[in-house]
Order: sequence, then structure tokens, then C-alpha cells
Amino acid sequence: MALVVAVAYQLLSEFVTEPLLERLTGAPPDLSDFRSLVGNLPAALGMLALVWTLAAFGEEMAYRGYVLERAAALGHHSRAAYVVGMVVVSLLFGVGHWYQGVAGVWGSAVSGLLFGVLYLKAGRNLWLPILAHGFSDTIGLVLIYLGLVTV
Repeated sequence: MALVVAVAYQLLSEFVTEPLLERLTGAPPDLSDFRSLVGNLPAALGMLALVWTLAAFGEEMAYRGYVLERAAALGHHSRAAYVVGMVVVSLLFGVGHWYQGVAGVWGSAVSGLLFGVLYLKAGRNLWLPILAHGFSDTIGLVLIYLGLVTV
């Protein structure tokens, strides 16, 4: 399920979200920090380890598992508290990707919403968003490594 979500999200991002955000912001996400990964297998494999450890596992534990749960607690874990918390946490998640520029912030906020929905739909189980996040970032990393994404 997580792999299907990740592939679908990458396709949606590549053909809908990113072109729309580029049109709205006037610039694509700034992925120049990843330029050294193009064609560099050792660097790409090292980044892959970081992606799964810090991004997929770490960010999901922090943003969805901790911050979203603390935000929902403020509203006594009501449905509305989770919805508001998910929006706020997704915006924070986006800001955490500021190094990618304005389009990257908004694109990451959209990702955060997706991972938040997965978390809630999975009964507040983190494994689905962790795996979807990891697979999604892995696909993006492979595209960068192969030079199929502008960095």
C-alpha cells in the first residue's frame, strides 16, 4: 500500500503539483543541494540511508507521531483537533524544507498533508506514512541520481 501511495504521489507531484507551484511561485523547488548526487552512486547510497533514517523515520516520528499528537491533545483529540493540527503541522513540515525555496516549502506542506492523512487513516499508526515517505523520497533520489530531475 505504501509503495502504491508513493508512486501515485510522485506522479501527481511531477505532473500536477510541481508545475502548478512553479506557475504560482515563479520558480521550481530548489534541489541544488542534491546536485552532487547526480551519477554519484556512493553519495546517492549514503543519502538513501539518511533519507530512510532521518526523513522517513525521523520526520514521521517527530511531525506526525509527536507534534500532531500534541496539537490534537490541545483539542482533546477531537476530529476537528486532528484536522486543524494536521494542517498546522503540515505547514511546519513545509517550512522545515525552506532550503528548497518557496515552491519546495509548499510542495513539502502538501507532502505533509498526505502523510498526515495516511497516519490518521491507518488508525494513527506511523508505519504507513513512514514507508510511503521513504519510498517517495527513494523514488525522488533515484530520479536525481539518474539526472532525470533538474537540480
